[in-house]
Amino acid sequence: MKILSYILSSIFALVFFSLLLIFHPLQWIGLKLFGQEGHQNVVNIMNWFLIKSLLILGIRVQFENKHNLPENTTLIFVANHQSTFDIPPIIWYLRKHYPKFVSKKELGKGIPSISFNLKHGGAALIDRKDAKQALSELGKFAKRINENKWSAAIFPEGTRSKTGKPKAFSVNGLKMLAKYNPEAYVVPLSVNNSWKVFKYGKFPLGIGSPIKITTHEPIKVNSLPFEELVSKTETAVKSAIY
Repeated sequence: MKILSYILSSIFALVFFSLLLIFHPLQWIGLKLFGQEGHQNVVNIMNWFLIKSLLILGIRVQFENKHNLPENTTLIFVANHQSTFDIPPIIWYLRKHYPKFVSKKELGKGIPSISFNLKHGGAALIDRKDAKQALSELGKFAKRINENKWSAAIFPEGTRSKTGKPKAFSVNGLKMLAKYNPEAYVVPLSVNNSWKVFKYGKFPLGIGSPIKITTHEPIKVNSLPFEELVSKTETAVKSAIY
């Protein structure tokens, strides 16, 4: 099985990085000619291709949503974090809500397509070693989300779980988003099996384990005291992790 992983991983890596190279100038064209909307459309299409590229590894992506998510308002998607491949399904399947991510600043440069999207697509780039910068950036991000009626996607664990076991939530990012978006809804998301893509490390990649993302019932931000909001959100996220 691991020999097959080496073969399929090599093909996948070629396809994956080719997609990033192809969509980098397309993002630039979309932004320059059609503005933010044009750029976002290119990003959405790119992430559809990234999801489908996982089929090379025998990995299907399932997105389960049994809830009517509010529209024309800000949503705050709160998810556990298992790997890089948590992100494309969130962007694609929740595209009509315009999810924007909180990311570490290191990803804002040097990576084709991904860095361009983070820098020009409305994301927050925070310095984990500089608390003052991080809080300031989160405040700007929270206001930007509110003004544009976009949505936010945040991983309160901070770092990825390498085993799938969820870590404790850090509340600072969610607290800032809630402060400037009291009329928003928090939507908990549970991510499963994404960590298995990297179960051997960076190479070869794991094959054949389907990734599943499950949405939970939206919670109005101002319907609960913040501590209860965090507790209810964390409980919902962890309730569907297996």
